[in-house]
Amino acid sequence: MSTAGKVAEDPGFRSGLEGVIVAETAISHVDGPNGRLLYRGGNSIESVVDRSYEDIVHLLLHGGFPEPQAATAFAARLAGGRPLNAAARAALEGLPCAAEPAAALRTILSAHGAARGVRAPDVPEALALTAVAPTAVAAFHRRRRGLPELEPRADLGHVANFLHLLHGEAPDPRQVRWLEAYFTVTADHALSPSTFTAQVVGSTGSDLTSAIVAAIGALKGPAHGGATTEATRMLDRVGDPANAEAFVLDLLARGGRLMGFGHREYRRYDPRARILAEVCREANPRYHAVAAAVEAVAERELAARHPDRPNLTNVDYFAGGVLSAVGIPDDEFVCVFAAARLVGWAAHVIEYVERGERIVSPASRWLGPDQEPGVRGATGRNGGFGC
Repeated sequence: MSTAGKVAEDPGFRSGLEGVIVAETAISHVDGPNGRLLYRGGNSIESVVDRSYEDIVHLLLHGGFPEPQAATAFAARLAGGRPLNAAARAALEGLPCAAEPAAALRTILSAHGAARGVRAPDVPEALALTAVAPTAVAAFHRRRRGLPELEPRADLGHVANFLHLLHGEAPDPRQVRWLEAYFTVTADHALSPSTFTAQVVGSTGSDLTSAIVAAIGALKGPAHGGATTEATRMLDRVGDPANAEAFVLDLLARGGRLMGFGHREYRRYDPRARILAEVCREANPRYHAVAAAVEAVAERELAARHPDRPNLTNVDYFAGGVLSAVGIPDDEFVCVFAAARLVGWAAHVIEYVERGERIVSPASRWLGPDQEPGVRGATGRNGGFGC
């Protein structure tokens, strides 16, 4: 038997930390068996989707919605952090237009944070980074098209201002509503890979910008935030609802992967996908028609092939239709995802640090050759604060 086989049999080993509880949180909860997503205070995602994104930011960072008399002041605080500083603008100007958009966002935010100095993770810093992220996304969006960067408008809400910065015109209220729904349902999702990445960085005592930049690096992988782009491109290849049956059968026969299906936690339909499907139906009827046709065939075929493993639609599947409807190109989807999720990342880092939790330093199992008798399979751990 191979060494890998021995490791897999060890009850203490979980590849990818699957099912391993590594933190406690009151920020959000994924109830996979029942297909629910809860935000702070037990608020279901369905109950908050019509709230403003400013309300969601307040909920995740402060534990509740703002009182009516305080909501305007809170929105103004968030709006005050929108402009890029000089360091971020210099980083933007130094980027080639052909740069990967998510890498550009990571670079701009890193420069912005470096100029602000090393700051401990706290709510003011979380608000500042949440505010500036859409500005950074829009600035690179326009730069790669040879368009001038625009200044944020304090008189617009968070999502409306983002659309203004992207397109240089008064935002369509319908598009604001569609994109705000997307921002809300993707604002947090318990300990996702990118959130865990941010939390690991925060656990070392590092600053919040470093944690956020690291999270963007994790998010842009095609198995995480990049999946929305892949699902959208797959549906573009289908082209028409009439092609759905042949496309799915051919793809599965060739051993291909249907993008936008399956989720590690959810054993029922992803509640975020259900919400975005309805938004997509209104915002992008053509996309929705193709997606719905493929979904019907895919669910039937996947259930027949894997009756013991749910492979239902996830959040990525309809998200691309919503983002496309508001004029965002598919290679920038992950940037918009990052702008929406940043507040969730920050909230988890702050929660972990304020609780005084230990540095995240998991064990690993040695697979190399013996150097001394009797050490095969020994488990070693980083000393905590060493290299």
